[in-house]
Amino acid sequence: MQRITTILTVLILFALQIKAQILQPVKWSYAAKKTSATEAVVFIKATIDAGWHVYSQFVKDGGPVKTTIDFNPSSTFALAGKTTEPQPVTRMEKAFGMEVSFFENTVIFQQKIKLKAKQVMVTGKLEYMTCNDQKCLPPDNIEFSIPVK
Repeated sequence: MQRITTILTVLILFALQIKAQILQPVKWSYAAKKTSATEAVVFIKATIDAGWHVYSQFVKDGGPVKTTIDFNPSSTFALAGKTTEPQPVTRMEKAFGMEVSFFENTVIFQQKIKLKAKQVMVTGKLEYMTCNDQKCLPPDNIEFSIPVK
C-alpha cells in the first residue's frame, strides 16, 4: 500500500511539473552572411509554433507590442538602412479593435551592415509579443550575439 502511495505521489508531482513549464511558442535563431569584404546581412529568425503569431515591426499604437530589434552601437560595424521583414498577414483583431500585421510559422528579419573591422560581433536585444486565438503571452525581451564571419 505504501509503495502505491509513493508511486502515485511521484506521478502527480511529475504531472504538475509538466503543467508548470513555461509556454514558449517562439524559438529565435541568428546568422550573418558577408556579401562583400565591407558588407554583411544579419538574419534574425523566429520559428513560431502552429496557431501562434508574432507581430510586425510596424504595428500602430493601441495594438499589441510590435517586434522591436535594437542593435548595440559598435565601432566594428554600422547599420545600413532599417531592419526589413517580409510581407506580413494583416487582419482585424477583435482583441485590439484594429487591423494588425503579424507572422505565422516563420519570419526572418534582415539588417544590412557596413563592416569596419575583420572581426565583427553584432549584439543587441529584441522585444516581441506572441498571441494565439485565445490568449497573448506577456512581451518578452531576448538578447542576441551574432558573429559575422
